[in-house]
This record gives sequence, C-alpha cells and structure tokens, in this order.
Amino acid sequence: MKRVIIIPTYNEKENIVPLIQEIFKQVPDIFIMVVDDNSPDGTAQAVRELQRSYLRVSLLVRERKEGLGKAYIHALSEVMKDAEVSKIIMMDADFSHDPACLPLLLKQAERFDVVIGSRYVPGGKTVGWELWRRILSFGGNLYCRLITRMPVADCTSGFGATDARILRKIDFSNFDVSGYAFTIELKYALWKAGATFVEVPIIFTNRTGGESKISNHIVYEGILAPWKMILRKHRS
Repeated sequence: MKRVIIIPTYNEKENIVPLIQEIFKQVPDIFIMVVDDNSPDGTAQAVRELQRSYLRVSLLVRERKEGLGKAYIHALSEVMKDAEVSKIIMMDADFSHDPACLPLLLKQAERFDVVIGSRYVPGGKTVGWELWRRILSFGGNLYCRLITRMPVADCTSGFGATDARILRKIDFSNFDVSGYAFTIELKYALWKAGATFVEVPIIFTNRTGGESKISNHIVYEGILAPWKMILRKHRS
C-alpha cells in the first residue's frame, strides 16, 4: 500500500528541493505530491527538475493562488483516486514541520486514524515565534476547543497523518474555508466521522527561508470557522 505526503506550495522555491531530499532520507519508500498555486518564483519548475531524479514525486499545478484549503482539497481528490493509497500525510513546505518526525507519525498511523503533530502536548513547542504569535496560536486553539468540543490540543496543526479509508468518507464539497482554517474543519469532519485521534509532540520551528503566509484574512477566517462548522452541523 502507498503512503503519500501532500505538500502545498506558493513561492517555496528555496525550500522545496532540500525538503523533499530530506523527506526521502527519513522515509525512502514514501510518495510525494507537491500542489503548487502557480508560484511566480519558479517553485513548480524546481520540482520538475527534481522529478528527473525522484520518480516518486508528482506535481499538481493549479491555475492561481486560492489558499491552503482549496489546494489541499484539490490534491486529496487526486491522491484518493488511487485505491492503493492507505495513508496521507500533510505538511508545510518551509521546514516548520521537521521531516525527522515522519517515521513516528507513520508508526502511530498504524494504530490510529488521525495522527496530529502537536505543539500543545507535553514535549511539543514552537521555536522562533514572536510573543504575539504564540499568544494568537495558543488562544486560537483554546477558542476552537471550547466551541467545537473536539478532544484535540492542537486544532490548528497542519502536520499529521490520516488513514485514507476515513478520508474517503469526508464530503469536501461542504467545506467552507479556503485558507489555514481548513486544518480545523478537516479535524472536525474526521472527528464527527468517528475517527480515532492521537497527538504526538513536535517542535514547530518558524521558517528561516521564504515569506510567511499569515495574514489578517487568515486570522479572521480562523475566528469564524468553528462557528460555521457548528451552525452547519445543526442545519443538517
């Protein structure tokens, strides 16, 4: 059975090649799909050149930048067409998520439906963030848990592994977010679908190359997302 890592990119040319090389050092038998939102910096071309040496790397180029959520949904729809895919891993392209954690995530994925790389369980933490961002992240996760009642410490983590079997049960046409709030909505949908969860500690390191994608729109969407999910549940 295949295990696939999905990596969304936008202007990650300087990170994507060394990241993929490091991933294969950690998990040589993995497959990788890069989903690029038509980056103007040449990210897609860098991946194409890498494909000459790495046959397990695929590339999905979208027409324009539409946000993390839509990129993931597009990639998931493509990956899950392959019935041999058993585990799907999601991670950032900027080395915030350490490839060295992948073996542990995949080991836990043999026992649980959803494995979350968590900053907010014992042993987890963030490195290199300003105080305001640490407060925003911690407060946002507390806010999310209070509203959704999800038994998850790190609702906004974008690093984890999920069983493809339960992902295939999710109706992504109902998702109402385009950006980073997708990570919240996906966990909520999986929880409601009866998935089993486990969180493993990770050290999240702030990017050292490229530009951060955080914006006021992303923060605003994250505030609204839990309420939208609850309201949609009560209407259905």
